[in-house]
Amino acid sequence: MASEGVNVRAFLVQGVAALTISSLTTLTGLVFSWPSYNVANFISNDTVLDEPMTSLQVSLLGSLTNVGAMLLTPFCGYVVNTLGRKYSAMLFGLPFVLAWTIISVTTSIPLVLTSVALAGVGTAGQTISSIYISEIVQDSIRGALMSTVVSSYFLGVLISYVLGGILTYSQIVYIDLTLSVLYVVLLAFLKESPVFLMQRGREKEAAESIAFYRQVSVTAKEVQVEISKIKLLLDPRLEKMLEEADDPTVTKELIESPPQEEKLSEWQFLKQSPTSIRALTTSMACMATMILMGNIAFQVYAETLFKEAVPSYDSNQCSVFLAIILLVASVICSFMIDKFGRKPLMILTSAIASVCTLILGVQLQFNFAPEWVSAFIIYLYSFIFNVGVAVIPYVLSAELFLPEVRGLCGSIVMASGWALNFFTVLLFTPAIEVVGFPIMFYIFSVVGFVGATYCVFYLPETKGLSIDAIQLLFVKKTKRKNEV
Repeated sequence: MASEGVNVRAFLVQGVAALTISSLTTLTGLVFSWPSYNVANFISNDTVLDEPMTSLQVSLLGSLTNVGAMLLTPFCGYVVNTLGRKYSAMLFGLPFVLAWTIISVTTSIPLVLTSVALAGVGTAGQTISSIYISEIVQDSIRGALMSTVVSSYFLGVLISYVLGGILTYSQIVYIDLTLSVLYVVLLAFLKESPVFLMQRGREKEAAESIAFYRQVSVTAKEVQVEISKIKLLLDPRLEKMLEEADDPTVTKELIESPPQEEKLSEWQFLKQSPTSIRALTTSMACMATMILMGNIAFQVYAETLFKEAVPSYDSNQCSVFLAIILLVASVICSFMIDKFGRKPLMILTSAIASVCTLILGVQLQFNFAPEWVSAFIIYLYSFIFNVGVAVIPYVLSAELFLPEVRGLCGSIVMASGWALNFFTVLLFTPAIEVVGFPIMFYIFSVVGFVGATYCVFYLPETKGLSIDAIQLLFVKKTKRKNEV
């Protein structure tokens, strides 16, 4: 299927909208990295808080955001289908506003910890950001603009590290509060997703939304074509049509017969949709591969890793440089994902990153090369990982599913991701104490090779394809399996 063209004005509007929506993950990056340069102050006798933090409180400071996200993500599907994409995105920006407001006026440790947990609630909205962007941008640039959800996170981390080195505690808090308010305000100027509007029977508003994001007249043929495509996607008989695509008689009967009046719940629809179940399995497998390859451990324990691998280097400066590399790599991915496709990038970057972790494990175990080689491998791994495998699972979590189950399946994938993140970070330090860094990197390497192999056989290419075309790929796989 040929990719549709995008005019310059439409590209700019869709690009600005995507950057605005993905700013939620910038706020996430700000709050996740905030503790790293404040811990020294929080545990000192000259702390800005009422009293120095205990080791338990410091541990909670770094982990409560994950807990908040993990607990709230399963509810994102319900929220996004009830309030819509736009107002749900605004709703999940409010916890950041409230969290930074509380931190700006208190020195109480319990209130600071409560605020961090509250900010974690806001980070759960990343699921909604991906869905919102996927439904307002055109197929030919969908991957590039959806990848901004990941790039924006690393931008937030980098901004936070830079501000942490030049501004005071209070100044940083006020800047983070201002950015949180700005996010909510800017969303107010965007149009709601046309898919959600059509689900609610608001066809006129859906047409206006399409016209706004495509920068064409409401009466343009392009708008009517898009409306027809959305109607088809929302037709509960779509999967049957795709399954019987080779039988024109059956397809004609389905098209001419009126759609069923009974409205299925998301769970009911998912249980009776083999293509959606297969898409969910594929999306979760890619997400698990990404997380279990150890990237989150690289980020959270960057300074610890650099002290182990390159003890003569300044670990803080190494960590800042790592944040820059992560941001640059994710931006490069946004240019490559719609050019080379999801599948080749996922397979290639998983395999190369696994080679890097394998070599790093050998280096840490046998010290066969100078220290700078260890630093180079860490940076190379981080760059390769974020050019593909770190971004693609988030893109897939929003583009593989039909509108009827997009909120539910996206929430399931992201909730499982947060859970894996939490347990990976929780168990990383005890595992290192038991088996050491080399063995852990060998494990990360094995996971990456297994994930790359899985993608070779089960991940379809979705570059530039519409949702119905993506579903057809899963239908063909399902039918072949049943015929065998």
